Amino acid sequence: MPTVLVHIMNDDPVLGEMEAMPGPQDTLIVVKNPRRRDGKDLPYLEANVSTVAWPLIRVNFIEIMPTGEEEEIITFIRE
Repeated sequence: MPTVLVHIMNDDPVLGEMEAMPGPQDTLIVVKNPRRRDGKDLPYLEANVSTVAWPLIRVNFIEIMPTGEEEEIITFIRE
């Protein structure tokens, strides 16, 4: 499950996990374990909420965070 940073209109970004990226026919996104960037709970959600659906019309863009495997890619630098 990729970790994403969802930028919602007029609100702070939300960090969480998504099963799959939204397709052209989708109108909602479903985010699991929603939290702030620093890991704190979102103030407008109840404490026991683990999954949230937002309408895509409220989403500016979605950043897909690199996984551990992608971070370990070795590149060659010419000196």
